[in-house]
Order: sequence, then structure tokens, then C-alpha cells
Amino acid sequence: MAVSLSAILKIPIRVKSIRAGRDKPGLRAQHLKGLEVARDISGGKLWGSSLHSTEIVFHPGHLLGGNFSADTETAGSVSLLIQVILPCALFSPSPVHLSLRGGTNADMAPQIDYTVTVFKKLLEKFGGNFEGCIEKRGYFPRGGGLVHMKIDPVSQLCPVTLLDLGQVTRVWGRAFVAGNIHVQEAKKMAELCQNEIKSALGNIPVEIIGYKESPQQAVGNGSGVNLFAETSTGCILGGSSLGKRNLNVHEVSSQAVKELIDALKSGACVDTHSQDQVIILMALAAGKSSIMCGPITLHTKTAIHIAQILTKVCFHIEECSDGRSIISCEGIGMKAVSSSPMEH
Repeated sequence: MAVSLSAILKIPIRVKSIRAGRDKPGLRAQHLKGLEVARDISGGKLWGSSLHSTEIVFHPGHLLGGNFSADTETAGSVSLLIQVILPCALFSPSPVHLSLRGGTNADMAPQIDYTVTVFKKLLEKFGGNFEGCIEKRGYFPRGGGLVHMKIDPVSQLCPVTLLDLGQVTRVWGRAFVAGNIHVQEAKKMAELCQNEIKSALGNIPVEIIGYKESPQQAVGNGSGVNLFAETSTGCILGGSSLGKRNLNVHEVSSQAVKELIDALKSGACVDTHSQDQVIILMALAAGKSSIMCGPITLHTKTAIHIAQILTKVCFHIEECSDGRSIISCEGIGMKAVSSSPMEH
């Protein structure tokens, strides 16, 4: 996020103690590749860009449109690559086309299904848009997934007010398997999710599909569930889980359902995975944004801290008596750079 804002605002930065509290400190493959694309899309310079580096220096240049690619060469998350590149692309002088390789459905990161469903809808409320094509899925430990994206620039981002979750109008999703995992597991997970959701939410439309990825469209073995709920006010929230050796289909299904139901019961207009991702959009938008959230996560507190340092925007958090919080700020009204023949 700091590098994205650096590229957009043309502010040189130094970041120290990167992931210092982790078991394996420093940059992992997905962080490194994301930084390298941010360097390229901004025509900037990057020092300290190596695996496990705990300090980088970034000097941005001028944002560019064109074609860019990144390959984590691991199961490193494609969605994390998108998080650093997309804000830069929104303010580029011409469309940005991305080809990203890595893990599409990875642990400890948003699954690509979430990015192209929940986050895409949220971005559209701010006036942004992208087209995404999942050509091949990649799972732990091999990765090898391939996602293509086209991101159109904006003149400015619009402010957003999301204070009413509304009523759930439908739930849909997919339970998937790939590789040598039998399709029956996916169908069982879909059935379990369908039953649990109907039990929790009552008589609303629910459609969960169980399927197996074709060998041509997936690398390695993988399984999991992605669930989405839409409400009467146009909010979309998600819940997901990934299969692991120590989890059976009942546990995988229940984890995804619990995450979705917890998000809906919180009354928040964004779930915990989007809560921190909207901060940069709010800070850059032209006007006041207010969003109803659940309890503020550490990721969101960190995002607000970084946004305030680099944009000088002042965020306000109003704590409600029911445990929810309203995050608001007056964005800086960042404008895209004027069109230029320069492309990558």
C-alpha cells in the first residue's frame, strides 16, 4: 500500500523492518514481484528488491499504461500482486494489461474468486473497473496459475457511502476440487454449504455448485469453497475456505459458511477482507466516504496509518454501541495523469 501511494503521489519512500515479526521475515516472492511491477508501471527505481529483504527504497517516476507481467514462480498469491498494482493502474494515463502467474487460491490471502467478485463490485462503487480472466488456477505448493487483467484508468475516484447492509437477497458460490481429488468431494461440500446456509438464513435463493477443474485449467491438487451473499442495498460479502490434509469436507464447508454468516450478522457493509482494501480508495477519492464496518482489524488500522502518512488525509472511526464502526474520511480527489503516448 505504501508503494502504491508512493507511485501515485510521486513521493519517494523507504520501508524498514518488513514483515519483521514473521517466522520468515522480509519479502516473499509475491511481495517482491508486486514491488517490481509497481516499479515498472511507475517508471521508478527500487533498491533492496531481493527475497527476504527487510528494507526497500522506492523512488517513483511517471505512471505508464501498457502491458506488464509478473510470475511469483511459487504459490505466492496473485491477489496480493493485484493489491499493489491495481491502484497504480487506476491512475495511469492509459489502460493497463496484466499477466500474473502464481497461486490463485492460496492460504492467508484473498482467493482470486473473491477479488473478481467482491472487490470488483466494491471498486465499481468508487468508479473504478477491471476485467479479469482466470486462464489457469494454481494451488499450493506449485502455483502456476495464470490470471489476465485489463484495468481502465479513471479521471477521479468517487466517494462512497455504505451505511446500510440491507437484507440478504441471494447466496451463491462454488465448491471446487482439482488434480487427483475426486469430484464427489466438491459435490459433498456444495451440499453441506447449501444446507447450512438455508438453515442459518431461511428462505432465500441459494445456489452452490460443486465441480472439478479440468486438468488444462488447473496446476496441482486443490480444493475449497467460495461463497458470496448479495443484499438489497447492493452489498456483496464473501466467505471462503481451502482444503487441507487435516480437514475433512465437513470442516472445510463449515469454515466458509461461518465466515460468510459472521460477516452478514455483523451488519457491516464490507467484510473483514475488504475492510482494509477500501482505505486507499477512500483516501484517494474526491469527497467524503463513509463505510459501516465490523470491529476494526489490525490490517485496517495499519492501512489507515499508512494512508494518513502519505496522503495527509484524516480518517475518523465512530464506534457504534453494537460493536460496529463507521470509517470516514475526506479524500484528496486524486486525478489521473493526462494521456501520454508513453507505454510499457
